[in-house]
Formats: sequence, C-alpha cells, structure tokens
Amino acid sequence: MSAATRVIVLGGGVGGLEVATTLARRQNISLTLVDRSPVHFWKPSLHEFAAGTMAHANNCIPFTETASKFGFTFAQTVPTAIDREARTVTLENGTTLPYDYLVAALGSRANDFGIPGVVDNCLFIDSLKDADALFATFREAVQTARAAGKKLSLGIVGGGATGVQLVAELCKSIDDAPGFGPAARKQLLDAVLIETGPRILPAFPEAVSEQASRQLEALGVHVRTGCMVVGADETGFNLKTGEHIPSTLRVWAAGVKASDATSLFGELERGRAGQLAVTETLQTTNDPRILAIGDCSRIDAAPVAPTAQAARQQGQYVGKILPQLVSGQTPSPFVYHDRGAVVALGDYNGWGMLDAKRSFGGGGLTGLGARLIHEGLYRQHQAGIIGLGRTICTTLKEHFSPVKPDLRS
Repeated sequence: MSAATRVIVLGGGVGGLEVATTLARRQNISLTLVDRSPVHFWKPSLHEFAAGTMAHANNCIPFTETASKFGFTFAQTVPTAIDREARTVTLENGTTLPYDYLVAALGSRANDFGIPGVVDNCLFIDSLKDADALFATFREAVQTARAAGKKLSLGIVGGGATGVQLVAELCKSIDDAPGFGPAARKQLLDAVLIETGPRILPAFPEAVSEQASRQLEALGVHVRTGCMVVGADETGFNLKTGEHIPSTLRVWAAGVKASDATSLFGELERGRAGQLAVTETLQTTNDPRILAIGDCSRIDAAPVAPTAQAARQQGQYVGKILPQLVSGQTPSPFVYHDRGAVVALGDYNGWGMLDAKRSFGGGGLTGLGARLIHEGLYRQHQAGIIGLGRTICTTLKEHFSPVKPDLRS
C-alpha cells in the first residue's frame, strides 16, 4: 500500500473547513488543518457576535470536535515559515510538518490603506476575538454614556455589507437589551456610517442602496457618502475636506486585503492586496503543489468577489479535485456559480440580489424573505458540519429564545 498523501490546510474558515471535511475521509489522504482559533465560525456573522446578538454556543464549533467527526488532525497555531523546496510548514508551536499538497485558506482582513491613526485608534471585526472585543467595548461605552446622561458617538467607516449590517445590528443590540429598547437607543446612540464612494452597498443595485440608506436614517444613523477619511485619532475621523467627525467608538470596516500570512510564501506571485495568484484549477501560478482559495487568492483570468459563497464553492472544488491531482490527472477548471447576494439589517429589513439587475426585499414579506435566505445560507453550511438535526434544534432555539444582549452594568 502506498503512503498516504499529506495535505495541510492553512485556515479553518468557510473555505478551509470545506476542503478538510470533503477530503478527510478519502482513502490515502492524511490531512492536517491549522488555525489560530480553537473554533470555527461563519465569518459573515461576525457583526452579530460584535453586537452580542449571536451566542457562541452551537455557532462556534470546536475544531477538535469536527476533526474527530471527519477524521483529520487539528493544530491550533499559526504558520511561521514555509519551505517550498523541502515542502514543509513550520508552525508557531515549534512543529514542522511535511506536505505533498498545501492549501492556503488564510482569509482576509479589512484594509486600512495605510491611513494614519486607523490601526491605533479603530476597532476591527476580522476575527471572533475582534468581534468579542468590540462588543465588550460597545457595552462599556453604552454604560458610560447612560451614566453620564450623554450620547455615545459611534463612527463606522465602510459602507459595504459589513459596515451596513454592523451598524444596524448594534442598533438591534440596544433595542433588544433588557432595560433598554428603541426609545433608549434614540436617546443614547449617535451613529454615523462613513463611505468614500457615492453610495452604500455598491455591489447592489442603486435602488437597494437608496432603500438601505433610508432604513438606516430611520433608525437614527447618519449615512455620509462621498467622504474620504484621511486620518483617525482618539476623538474621531478626519476627512479630506478638512471636516472632523467626532466618534467616541470608532470601527473600521472598509476595504479587503489578504491575510499577512500570504507573505510567507516567498516568491509566489501575489496581487496588490496580497492575494496569491492562482490558475483556473486554483493552483498557485508558480507552484502547482500549493493551492489557494477564498479571500487570500485571486484568479486573474476570472476574478470572483471575496465572499463566503465563493470561498465555500472553492473549498468544495479543491476537496474534489485534489485526489485527481494526486493521481496525475488534469481537473476541469473551477467555475464560480453566482447564486446572488443577500444583506440583512438586523430584524429591520433585508434585500437579496438575484443577478446584477434583479433584486428583491425592502420591506414586508420580501424583506423577511431576504433575511430568512441570509440565515439559510449559514444554516446550510452549519448543517454540513454539525448535522441537520442539531442545526434544526439550534435554529428553533434561537428563534424562540433569541439572545438578549446584556448592556447593563
């Protein structure tokens, strides 16, 4: 019997875990998944963790549990060096692992674009740790503002789906918190959403952007478009026009760049935002033994948006074609199937996009439908990991006994 093919997956996000769960039970495959976090979570839900409206229980799945279920090895650490000639990965815990194939699923983070003061004075939500820290800071800021009888000034930079959903979810957090509610939110929160472009949600049709802006304004959120931030300090944001927007709590949710860990791959071709350049079979252009998926990769011939949907499809694809590569076959190219997009503003509203021109939602049953589809995408992924029965139980529990954020001192 031939030795098992050694596969290392760096990153246990949506795409990385799809690779691991698809490949792990294949004969003659020995798979190790490496991730800094002890748990897997659905990254598009980070704004809910950051607002305290989503519980960790059942929504943060221990990698050890998943590894045991699917038959792979999990290492809670990060890579520190990659030797492509020796085909080894050195980990922060001191271990050096040999590989036959290496899959980079390292994800992405918000892009501060080198703007002065952003890293030192803003909070980010690129990880579960970030999201938990944001909620802790938000909770403390709400308590401080209430005790002082003043408003909490919240500034969020980035009018894409992350920023838009986050500001709505923070409003929901106050609305749902015991001892607070919508009336308290109006007295407590002074929120502004800052976007460089001419409109928020630029990936959606203009009509959706307009409706979403009106919904946020109705919640008391000031939507500022066409505002270029050139600096941040402990008091707020500085705009190119010379205007200063005061913000006690500052969040940066703009731009996307690949994880800094892509720099470990040495001379492999990378794009301006750090993404590893890959072929149509998701193999890196300079090393066919290394594949890259999700937000840390870019197919120059047919770029796809950095979304969980794309990462999931790429993870499933790599899980299927790696055995073909091992046996010397040439797999068919990856083909992305755009199944639309959904954005949900808490329980207030939601929109879906069937294609570049057709959208739905914006109120009533259609808005509810968009929000249910938004949740359904997550539950589908969750069911593939913990099973359909447990997912149904978790979903019902969360709908009938929703999380009530505790914002009291």
